[in-house]
Amino acid sequence: MADVRSATGPEITAADLYALLRLRVNVFVVEQECAYPELDGLDLLPGTCHLWLAEGDTLLGCLRIIDDGGGVLRVGRVCASAAARGTGVGARLMTAALDVIGDAESVLGAQTYATGFYERFGYRTEGEPYDEDGIPHITMRRVLSR
Repeated sequence: MADVRSATGPEITAADLYALLRLRVNVFVVEQECAYPELDGLDLLPGTCHLWLAEGDTLLGCLRIIDDGGGVLRVGRVCASAAARGTGVGARLMTAALDVIGDAESVLGAQTYATGFYERFGYRTEGEPYDEDGIPHITMRRVLSR
């Protein structure tokens, strides 16, 4: 079984970043037909952490964690390749993300159909659903009791 790999923005290699961007474009832009600015200037920032799973040269899934400042971390760009869906890749990535996040508060914008998945990791919906690129989303937040 593949291990979760990680790199911060300054640490990630060009080849690894290319693979992550390619998967994200394949999933979000091509499959989900959402034209949006994937190259948003956040992937190489020092406060960005990329997590991904790969078997050999085959990327199975990825996500990123962004330090927005103010003590809240943002989980985003969570995706799995079509071939890896349903195999637990997403759960392994989210478990690794929580190891990185630790006790910090974190937030994410979930596609509404996936709220049950994120609830398994302690995220709770807040506010009303909203449209993002033609797909219903909702904000979800994870706050640990102190």
